[in-house]
Amino acid sequence: MAFGAERLAGLLTAIDPGWRDAPLCVGLSGGLDSTVLLHATAALATRAGRALRALHVNHGLQPESDDWVDACRRLCAGLGVAFESRVVRVARGGGASLEAEARSARYAAVAAALADGEHFLSAHHRDDQLETVLIQLLRGAGVAGLAAMPHRAPLGRGWLLRPLLDVGRDELEDYANRNGLAWLRDPMNGAERFDRAYLRKHVLPPLLERWPAAATTIGRSASHLAEASRLLAGLAEADAHALLDEGRLDVSGLARLTRDRQVNVLRWWLREQRLRPPPAGRLGAALAALIGAKPDGAPCLRWKEGEIRRYRGRLYALAPLPAHSQPDREATRIDLGAGLGHFSLVASSDGGLRIPPGVEATLGFRLGGESLRPHPGRPRKRLKDLCQEAGVVPWMRDRLPLVYVGGRLAAVADLWIDAEFFADGGATAVKPVWIGRPRLF
Repeated sequence: MAFGAERLAGLLTAIDPGWRDAPLCVGLSGGLDSTVLLHATAALATRAGRALRALHVNHGLQPESDDWVDACRRLCAGLGVAFESRVVRVARGGGASLEAEARSARYAAVAAALADGEHFLSAHHRDDQLETVLIQLLRGAGVAGLAAMPHRAPLGRGWLLRPLLDVGRDELEDYANRNGLAWLRDPMNGAERFDRAYLRKHVLPPLLERWPAAATTIGRSASHLAEASRLLAGLAEADAHALLDEGRLDVSGLARLTRDRQVNVLRWWLREQRLRPPPAGRLGAALAALIGAKPDGAPCLRWKEGEIRRYRGRLYALAPLPAHSQPDREATRIDLGAGLGHFSLVASSDGGLRIPPGVEATLGFRLGGESLRPHPGRPRKRLKDLCQEAGVVPWMRDRLPLVYVGGRLAAVADLWIDAEFFADGGATAVKPVWIGRPRLF
C-alpha cells in the first residue's frame, strides 16, 4: 500500500491503539519527512473532526532559521493546523557533537511543550533508523543503543510516537509529489562534517547497491535488539526488587550478583532515576570501588549527566551537584541550584522560628564548627554530629542552608531549630521552607 492517511492510521494503531483518543502534536521542521507526516495526519484529523497542532523547534543554527519558521507557519495555516514555534539555544564546545547538542535541546523543548497525555508524532523513517543503527554500531553501543529509535516512548507529560519507522524516504517523496507538497532543504543535511551526512554520501550508496534491502533487514535487527533490551530490563527490575530501598541500592545484595547482572542493574536503575548511564567501560571499571569500598569509604563515580555515590551500604544516584557560594548577607531566600530547589523563610502563625523584634535573620552555609541545641535542657551539639546521627548524606552537609538570627545559628535547613529560637504553636514566627528538597538521607 502506498503511503497515505489510511496507512498512517494503521501504523499509529500498531504502536499505540489509543492514539485516536489522545491530543496530537506533529513535530514540524519543514523538511520532506515532517511535511508529509503533517499533511497525512491533518487528513486524518479533518476526517475525524479533531484538533491537531504542529510544533517547530528553531535551533537558530542557520541564517534562514526565521524564514523556516514563517514557512512552517504558512503550511499550517493552509492545512488549518494550530502552529507553535519554540526557540532553543544549542550548547557548543561541551564535548558532545553539535548534532547531539541540537537533538538534546530539541527534545527538551518538546518535552516541556507537551500537555498531559499528548502524543508527539516524529517523522523519523526507515532510512533514519538505518543510519542510527550504523552510527551506534560504530560508537560501540550496547544492546539498548543498537535497538536504535523505539516506535513509542514517554516524553515529558506525554508520549513520543514514531509511526514512519517502517516507511522509506522514497515512499514519503512519492507522497509529497502526488500531493504537490513543497518542503525546505536544510544545508546541514549535506554537510559531511556531520556523521549522518557522511553516511548518506559515502557509506549508504555502495551498501544499498550491494544489499538493497539493508534498511529493512537492519531495521528488523534493531527490533530484535529492542526485544532483547526489554528482556534485560525485565531481568534488571527483578534483580533490583530485593535491592531497592526508597530509590537507593543495597550494596551487599548487589555484590551477590554476577558482574554482568550488576552492570545491568545499575544501568536500569540509573534510567529509572532519569539519568543517562555513563559509558559501559566507565561503569564496569567503577564497580570494584563502589561495591568493595570499606564501610567508611565514600567512592563516587562522576560523569557529565550524573553521579553515583555510596553511603552507609547504599548507592545513591543523583544529577551533578551545581556549584554554590555564600548568599548575600541580606538574603532571606536562596536558590540552591538545579535539582536542589530553593530555601526561604515564610511567615507563620502556628509556630516555627522566633525572631526577636529588631533582630536580623540571614541565611548562609556551613563553614565548620557550628553547633545547635535542638532540645531544651540538653547540651549543644556540633552540626557535624547532628548530621552523622541523622544520617544526612555527606555530599549535602555543606549545602544545608543555615539560618542565623542576630549572628547566631538558629536553624539548620528545615531539619532543626535551636531551642532558644523555637516558637510554639500560636506564636508569630517564620518557618524554614525548602521547596524541591533533594534526598538528604
